[in-house]
Amino acid sequence: IKSISLLLSVFPLSDEMNDLIAKISDKIDGFIKGCDFLEGESMNSAKYLFEELRSNSRFVIDHKAWEFKDAFNKFLVNGKYKEVYLASLKKFSESNLDKFIFVKRWVDSYADSVSYKNVGVCFETALLVMDNSYEVSQVSNVETSALVSGLVGEHPKFVNGELQLNFIEFIEDLNEFETVELPNYKLFLSLKKEVVSDFKKTLKLEEFKPRVLSSFVRNRLINEVYLPIIGDNLAKQIGEAGEGKRTDLMGMLLLISPPGYGKTTLMEYVASRLGLIFMKINGPALGHSITSIDPDLANNSATRDELKKLNLAFEMGDNVMIYLDDIQHCNPEFLQKFISLCDGQRKIEGVYNGKSKTYDLRGKKVCVVMAGNPYTESGDKFQIPDMLTNRADTYNLGDIIGGSERAFKLSYIENCLTSNSILSKLSSKSQKDLYSLIEFAETGISENLNLESNITSDDITEIISVLKKMFIVRDVILKVNQKYIESAAQSNEYRLEPVFKLQGSYRDMNKISAKIVPIMNDDELDRVILSHYESESQTLTSNAESNLLKFKILNGYQSEEELKRWNFIVDQFKKNNKYSGVGGDHMGKILLEMDEFNLGLKSLKEVIKNGLNGVN
Repeated sequence: IKSISLLLSVFPLSDEMNDLIAKISDKIDGFIKGCDFLEGESMNSAKYLFEELRSNSRFVIDHKAWEFKDAFNKFLVNGKYKEVYLASLKKFSESNLDKFIFVKRWVDSYADSVSYKNVGVCFETALLVMDNSYEVSQVSNVETSALVSGLVGEHPKFVNGELQLNFIEFIEDLNEFETVELPNYKLFLSLKKEVVSDFKKTLKLEEFKPRVLSSFVRNRLINEVYLPIIGDNLAKQIGEAGEGKRTDLMGMLLLISPPGYGKTTLMEYVASRLGLIFMKINGPALGHSITSIDPDLANNSATRDELKKLNLAFEMGDNVMIYLDDIQHCNPEFLQKFISLCDGQRKIEGVYNGKSKTYDLRGKKVCVVMAGNPYTESGDKFQIPDMLTNRADTYNLGDIIGGSERAFKLSYIENCLTSNSILSKLSSKSQKDLYSLIEFAETGISENLNLESNITSDDITEIISVLKKMFIVRDVILKVNQKYIESAAQSNEYRLEPVFKLQGSYRDMNKISAKIVPIMNDDELDRVILSHYESESQTLTSNAESNLLKFKILNGYQSEEELKRWNFIVDQFKKNNKYSGVGGDHMGKILLEMDEFNLGLKSLKEVIKNGLNGVN
């Protein structure tokens, strides 16, 4: 120690003492293992020995231990116990450890008799009593503890707002905190983060966050029509906050419209604004075969995951929007499971982690939204169970609601701004400018054209040209949309023409708008529109020809031959529909042939009658 200390005085940055301190620490470790009553950090003890002995061979003595040693010796003398004590001590003359244990027992017993509680002082006093070689010059009068008062808190070490702070104990606690507790806590946080991250991946929590598309446009139709009706329904389901909050929450929001009208995007936007967890259940992943909510009864992993998400939503039990998408792909029996959730009971049976549970969601911030297409993937018309529709507020986002015709037509233009290279310039401009330009394109009156943004006259000319073409496209798409809705509302037995399944949605508007340029003439525009619907008709599962012919007739694109072909298809459809379901297909065909034979006889009868009457 002395030689290393001399080296450090010359080279203060040297770390040569580290090896020595490590060796001393090992020696202390070996010693402590044989002493049950000793504990502590051997490295700290080794560092203390090095610092204590590097300048001299004398140990500093705490004045409290020196005073307690004198009090102990006085106790032995005054009580006439010294002779007994010394006689017993001689028996341990060959073992310092045994001698120390004996002395410490006497010192501890004396401390207990006078209610002295300082364990550290008792240890040091036992050493002083055992070895009389220490001198009073080694005693330090420095106080290592102090009473800190005026404290506020509930820490167990605080007594009546006071803390007995011992510097040595504080340094030991601080060292343990830095070397043991802090690393363990950091390790705990790391493991916690890893476990939570893995569990998030297992639960797929990222999927539950509403993600509004960047192309989402909060247009007038949404502001003036959709948000009020959605708000009314959610108020019925969730209720108002406060003491007067309803407990009989009930109902369901049912959105039935053709694809491409932004049902899911709109509800994701509402969920994000309300701060709700958006639990989207994918109808096609469930399929028609699923009638149970139990994930264990699923026939594939995709279906199982969707059912797990659904039951997780029930388990969350609050602040959740349960959104069943594309319900036309679901079995009606599965949808009937939600009947009790959407009425005054607000209860539903679920299965979470393999255990059946009944969830009571009365008074909870939970809403149920279902969305779908009037037709299934097979082309058949979809019917939602009556008991569920009785509890639902049903809206068709593709239909004109109340006096919203102006806003509905305008929404087609608003939603396709980013699809067209010319109109995309307006997406970053004031919304008032868009409405002013639309009004100018519709009326041709420029007096009201007061633009807030800096738009050049050339750009205005191009924008107006494109908008006028957009109006033509919009009118075509509106006709298709209204025909689709009309056809979807009809029962098959009362149809007078084939089902119409071509769609006039925002998606169709966006696709066509992307191809419109200012210099395009009317024939080129008609060709773009017709090409789009020719492609769309080819994707239909049935009635592709009749749908395209009907589209052309709706918009005046048909030729004379096509009109004849359409009339033939309609006549044949009426005949087939008349005898469909009568005794099966075979009997229907026989009746159809008999009807044709009957018509032939009637025609022959008319010819004979006219001939007899001399009519050419």
